Amino acid sequence: MALMAVYLPVIGMAAALLWAVPVILLVVRQGLRWGVMAVLVAAILMALVIEPMLSLRMTIFFAPTGLMLGYGFRKGWSAARVFSASLGASFLAKVAALALVFALTSVNPLAFQMEGMQTAFEETFALYESLGVDQAAIDEAKGHLSEAITLVGLLMPLVLAITALVDALVNFVVAGRVLRRLGGTVPQFPPFREWRLSQAFLYLMGFSLVGLYWGGTREIDLLYQASLNADMLALMAGLVQGFSLLAYVGHRYHVSLLLRGILVFLIFSSGFLIQLVAFTGLFDMAFDYRRRFGGGR
Repeated sequence: MALMAVYLPVIGMAAALLWAVPVILLVVRQGLRWGVMAVLVAAILMALVIEPMLSLRMTIFFAPTGLMLGYGFRKGWSAARVFSASLGASFLAKVAALALVFALTSVNPLAFQMEGMQTAFEETFALYESLGVDQAAIDEAKGHLSEAITLVGLLMPLVLAITALVDALVNFVVAGRVLRRLGGTVPQFPPFREWRLSQAFLYLMGFSLVGLYWGGTREIDLLYQASLNADMLALMAGLVQGFSLLAYVGHRYHVSLLLRGILVFLIFSSGFLIQLVAFTGLFDMAFDYRRRFGGGR
């Protein structure tokens, strides 16, 4: 899978994401010690066959997620506990991998990625100019992209968290299905309509708004960036809770799947509706609107 991840352009992305699945299965069946030893052996083989630095990065980047998921499955933890622990391990692993690259090369990998994006956009705009595209339109597009790149740079910690989330979620789902096919017992999440996230996200939103004001008015860049990431994280959590609430309402009042799909499409096509659902979800964390509909647990 490591060879596929390195040498295959499209399938390699999936192989890299699922690199930890065999580790999960091994830990569940044989224990954490055997999983750790398998990771070390795989890292050595990858270093011999591919390249030592790449092997080290891949091992640090993906292995902790698999080890934690396997350990949680083996111990019989609840789905929420297993996923939370693996998400934390995945995020710390991503940070450690980036820190390793910076320590060995003295190059900030996040800044390097942003510079690469900026260079690619400049080359594209130069191509458009050579083709005779209207200069005013190019300048307008440059302005929008410059703002977008600046925003992405500020949200890099959140992007890293989303990467860890995708890593943990994909491995949780895939490994769970494989283990069930093999006859194992794997904890599962409750139905989406019953999801309830912590009220901490509502408080996080409040503190982030204060931090955005203080950081913006007093030009405290670090505070502003941290608050911006916290604000977006809280909004994302509110969006998940909001859609969970909508799923509950649709289920309780027997709304057809077609109408639910149309509603979801309309929400994602409007920035205002997305924010409305997100804020509804945040307030639902505190007021539990499902109880107001009756029958909520």
